[in-house]
Amino acid sequence: MTAPRQYEEAGLDDLDVEEALALAKEGGAQVPDGSGATGGSPAGPQPSPRGGNREPSPRGGSRTHGEHTADGTADGTADGPSRAHTAEHGHHRATPWPEARALAGRAPRRPDAPVSVSLDAALGLVLAAPLAALTDLPSFDTSAMDGWAVAGPGPWAVRAEGVLAGHAEHERLTDGEAVRIATGARIPQDVTAVIRSEHGRTDEKERLHATREVVPGQDIRPRGQECRSGDPLLQRGTVVTPAVLGLAAAAGYDTVSALPRPRAEVLVLGDELLTEGLPHDGLIRDALGPMLPSWLRALGADVIAVRRLGDDAEALHKALRNSDADLVVTTGGTAAGPVDHVHPTLRRLGAELLVDGVKVRPGHPMLLARTKEKQHLVGLPGNPLAAVSGLLTLAEPLLRTLAGRAAPETYTLPLKETVHGHPYDTRLIPVVLREDRAVPLHYNGPAMLRGIAVADALAVVPPGGARPGQELEILDLPWATAGIGVCFT
Repeated sequence: MTAPRQYEEAGLDDLDVEEALALAKEGGAQVPDGSGATGGSPAGPQPSPRGGNREPSPRGGSRTHGEHTADGTADGTADGPSRAHTAEHGHHRATPWPEARALAGRAPRRPDAPVSVSLDAALGLVLAAPLAALTDLPSFDTSAMDGWAVAGPGPWAVRAEGVLAGHAEHERLTDGEAVRIATGARIPQDVTAVIRSEHGRTDEKERLHATREVVPGQDIRPRGQECRSGDPLLQRGTVVTPAVLGLAAAAGYDTVSALPRPRAEVLVLGDELLTEGLPHDGLIRDALGPMLPSWLRALGADVIAVRRLGDDAEALHKALRNSDADLVVTTGGTAAGPVDHVHPTLRRLGAELLVDGVKVRPGHPMLLARTKEKQHLVGLPGNPLAAVSGLLTLAEPLLRTLAGRAAPETYTLPLKETVHGHPYDTRLIPVVLREDRAVPLHYNGPAMLRGIAVADALAVVPPGGARPGQELEILDLPWATAGIGVCFT
């Protein structure tokens, strides 16, 4: 049978065929046997006769992303990512996926200085200072219900005028008197309790009778019930959610001290990309230009620009040299082909290469560099799902640190079905979450978006694959819980 058909029958139809073929050519990387693990020789994965891992390029070919040694690790030292790229040999050290995420989270030296932000602009930011109450909450005794405020034992003579919320204090009541009162209205002095509308009745003489026992203090919110002026309410580092905005307003705040959103710029590379219409004459539609800005906003960034540079090395150099963003995200061009200008441009700028390739599929050729003292670049592969992998592996931890947010608690869910894995790399696959299980989605190849478009999360598949019932780490997509355009978590 042909090689593509062979992989389809082996359960790898959703893997990119070119990547699967490359794996087969790496000595010892065999077709999975259906158990969820991908077999290898007793000595482990062997080096590829072609001298590298190959991941398909959106430009119609494939690009070499570094060689692997006989023990299945990327060529290089064992103590972390290489700081220099040896262009003449094409070697670099690919970083294990967990280490790459941790390194990205540590990469920023410090967040920017706090700013004073109005409440209507603070959603999604992180508090830079503790929030203490500026007033008692509530600031006076208030009615918790619509009904009657009564003094002393009943029955009660009902006053003609009522007490409404937002009005000045009503004159005090004497024993045997009642007054109509609205929820949130200030309680008159000497009131014993509030009787709910459904728990009282008036007779023909306009005297009020309670239909159940009246307990002193019932349905009255006493002054300071929630907090007293000066009480601590929220700690530094709290993410501003809608509820936080409400609490801050109730506690007397017009502005809060918060860490500003990291500023991100997107540079879309590639001469083959169309911005409208159908693909034609070797040109394809750009999926990353429309997708990345919204994704970055959902990760907490303020996207200040999206620039389409094509395959122009000078334009890329100028854009990076002049950018004042905290994070620059590039698309494609991270390999070593004739129009892959990211690495040469970083060398030209004297950038510090922190991560040069990650042991993850899709997205192996992603990179992270420090381009200026307070600026980083995340180089994403050009394939759409590979770019998503790069966002969640490198951009999300970096932006989280810049924004001052704490890392989310990791959690796992059992897998519903077998997932085939890479022999020695982590694999990220789109899943939906159903009844406390992660259900793998099809169309999860590096260039595919059909799976991620309907996914709730990505599942982290260890090297060798995973079997049904196996617990896998789950990476929630930012809009699965927070909504498009903003990230609260």
